[in-house]
Amino acid sequence: MPIPSSPETRLRLMTGLFLTRGDEVLLLYKTSGRVVKEVWCPAAGGHVEPEELKDPLNCVLRELKEETGLTPDCLTGLSLRYLTVRAGDGELRQNFYYFASPDPDRFPDDGSLTSSEGVLRWFCAEELTDLPMPHSARAVLDHWLREGRHTDSLYGGIAVPEGVRFTELTRF
Repeated sequence: MPIPSSPETRLRLMTGLFLTRGDEVLLLYKTSGRVVKEVWCPAAGGHVEPEELKDPLNCVLRELKEETGLTPDCLTGLSLRYLTVRAGDGELRQNFYYFASPDPDRFPDDGSLTSSEGVLRWFCAEELTDLPMPHSARAVLDHWLREGRHTDSLYGGIAVPEGVRFTELTRF
């Protein structure tokens, strides 16, 4: 007989894509959503579908296409940089955060880029500290600004009330 799931064992898997250009970051102001809304979020992302469980990269690329119309050939340096886990709201939330830069030859930089999820806007690093953001996304962006953008490392993080405790993940 299967054991019934409890709120502590439900898992929500999500992805996010931060696009960076020098000291600027493209963010999305989500006007609606199942989990977060009326906050600044990565430029694209969303829930991992059942067929994407073993490949969150497919999820983030699907979300990029659905939300902005962009395809991977518009990006350079796309890589998974952060994994976070947070307990809250009766579930465990695991986020896969990717970072990439726009390909200057293919990325629409004429103001025509839009999102079906809300408003996209480039921010310089100094503008990012006071923006309302989801807990884990805020911690990832803050860590990336301080440390992550200077490395190629993959970081894992456990969310705590005061932020996220990150550690560099090494392969062994």
